[in-house]
Order: sequence, then structure tokens, then C-alpha cells
Amino acid sequence: MHFRSIADLYKDVWRGLSRVPHDIDVVVGIPRSGMLPATMIALARNLPLAEIDGFAAGQALGVGHTRREDTGAGSFVHALVIDDSCRTGASMREAREKLAHLGCRITFAAVYGTGESSGEVDLIFAAVPEPRVFEWNVLHHPIVSRSCFDIDGVLCVDPTEAENDDGARYLSFLAEAVPLHRPRREIAMLVTSRLEKYRAPTEDWLERQGIRYGELRMLDLPDAATRRRLGAHAGFKAEVYRGSSCALFVESELHQARDIARLAGKPVLSLQGPQMLVPGALNVQAIGHKLAPSRMRARVGRVVSRMLQAG
Repeated sequence: MHFRSIADLYKDVWRGLSRVPHDIDVVVGIPRSGMLPATMIALARNLPLAEIDGFAAGQALGVGHTRREDTGAGSFVHALVIDDSCRTGASMREAREKLAHLGCRITFAAVYGTGESSGEVDLIFAAVPEPRVFEWNVLHHPIVSRSCFDIDGVLCVDPTEAENDDGARYLSFLAEAVPLHRPRREIAMLVTSRLEKYRAPTEDWLERQGIRYGELRMLDLPDAATRRRLGAHAGFKAEVYRGSSCALFVESELHQARDIARLAGKPVLSLQGPQMLVPGALNVQAIGHKLAPSRMRARVGRVVSRMLQAG
């Protein structure tokens, strides 16, 4: 699973600036994700900025106090049209069609490509093979429908220490938790260390927030004190994730994400950072996932473990 953060995007745009033709006089982004690199390039080069539909209609975006030149789209000679990534080329083909009537020269670019040549773009800044996800759209990416999601710290804020009393204040938190992210796709599975006894208020909150999911897995322990004593958070999540067909786990805390990735042998995205945690090449669980179907993974894991211990 190849991951790029917004910080990575900035670095890759900056590295690729020298490859952008020097006579570019306007930068045009393909909404929504393409507006991120378009804005970065326009600011770095001190150029006017536009979005694809407005530019096709002869308009550029407004400017701040530091730039007051006339930016009518009809006055531009060489436009850079950019998106965050190019996979099938569909967005670039659509962009070409929208701008075909304009008389200016156009260079089509994407920050990330798969490494294979594409006739739809003139310039790729960096190669990122698939499967790949980006910080700025991962929570709305098709992979959501093949992912496990934590709830607290991902879909809603974490409870405070005072709210996490396993009593009346916690029930109030469950009913009124402030939402953080609402993925527009259905989540394959919610996996939370919330206790099973809180299923009803959890399901009620999820329904009120319009969050769609296939399955909700909760920790079946009598109380929070038992959960703390057993330290069951990461182990429970890893066990569910390992036994599922999901390709990604989205977790809030970095230290838990590391444990889940190690125990499950599958990639975990921590929103703390954000950072993608990928199991090492000699991770026993990861080897089992690659070499055998689910019913054989435990057996393969034991065999590999013995081999590694033997030298």
C-alpha cells in the first residue's frame, strides 16, 4: 500500500518545479484534488490560478493584495493544467475536451503517475505504483469499502478522561460525540474497543451521522477496568482485521497503528501524522497472508516462525 501525505505532495511538487515550462503564465487545477498542487505551483511561480471549468469559460480565480494584474483567461499564452494523479487518464481527456476551443498552448501534468507512459499527460512529477492512497482523499476513496475503521479519533473526537468514566458521562459522550470525518462511501467494517454493552448508543449515533457501514465489531468485556487491565485495544482490532478480507485499517493513534500492523500483518493508516504503517518483509503474519488462503495462514505462520528462530 503506497501512501502520500500532503507534506509529501508539497515536496514532490517542489522537486518537480524545475520541469515545468518556464513560459507558463497560468496554472489550472482539476477539482477537487488537482487544486492542491495547482495552488502550490501558482504560489511558487507567482502565477494566476484557475479551475478547469472557470478557465474554459474565460475566467481565472481572484487574487490577493500582493497581485493585482489583469487575469482574464483570454490573455494567457501557455497554461499548465494539473491534477494530483493520473491513472486511467479519464480526467485528462475530459479536461482536453473542455479546453479544446481555447487558443492558448496547454501542458497537461499530474503530480503522481503509475510509472507507465501515458499519452494523456505531458508531464508526471513522480511515480507511485498501485495500490496507492493519498491523505487528502483516502477517507473518500473506493478503498473505504474494503477497509476497517476505528470510531473514536477517526469518525468522532476521542472522549476526554473525565468523559471516559464507563458511566453516565460516557453515555452522554456517546450520544453527543462531535463528528470528525464522514466518509461518503460505505465502510466495510467498524472495529472499535468500545464495549459491546454500548452497541445501542453507538449505532444510534452512527445512524444520526449518516455513516454507512457493513459490520460493527465491539469489544466483548464486562467493563472498562477489565479492558485497561488486559490492554486489549490493539490486539482485538488486529485479530478482527487479520481475519477479514479488508485491505486497510484506519486508526487514530500511531502507537496502536504500529501494533495492529505488526499483529495483523497488513497495512494500517494512522491519522496521527498521518502515517502508513506497513508490516516488514519478514513479518510472520504478512508472509502468511501472501502465501496462503485464510484457513492456512496460522499454519504457515507457525512454520515460518520456526524457520526464523532456527536461523
